[in-house]
Amino acid sequence: MKLQVVFTIALLGSALHPSAPRAEDAVKGAPAAPAQRIFLPNEIAWVDALPGLPRKTKVAVLHGDPKAEGPFAMRVLIPAGYSIQPHFHPADENVTVISGEVSMGVGEKFDATKGHTLPAGSVSIMPAGLHHFLWTTTGAVIEVHGIGPWGITYVNPEDDPRGPPPAAK
Repeated sequence: MKLQVVFTIALLGSALHPSAPRAEDAVKGAPAAPAQRIFLPNEIAWVDALPGLPRKTKVAVLHGDPKAEGPFAMRVLIPAGYSIQPHFHPADENVTVISGEVSMGVGEKFDATKGHTLPAGSVSIMPAGLHHFLWTTTGAVIEVHGIGPWGITYVNPEDDPRGPPPAAK
């Protein structure tokens, strides 16, 4: 409580009097507060997709590191006519459709008759290990939130864009 009062007084003092102590000087050695990050649509940096996603798919990591332990958020730009064959993830995955529309289905085989079309604004929450697939005819941007490390395992290894797994020795 005392720390909060000192910080508040320093803040008010600096606003009222230019020679008063600055707020950042109020608590020496205290860790800096995390900086706010803002991503305007035209400033999002898209890069080639993470391994395991189809070619020409782009990603933009907004928070955290999908390859490391901890929370992350990333956007995925999926071109029109693309599909991601049946796969699963090691942790829960939350997907929000930002633009366009995607279709998603559950199962070990790709079957468009078993999918649901998700327009922009839709959310899908999938538990770890759930076999699912995704496709888009229009193209879409989705946002994926989860706890890393993020990973993707294809039900059928031949569907994996990284190529076949190494031969067992």
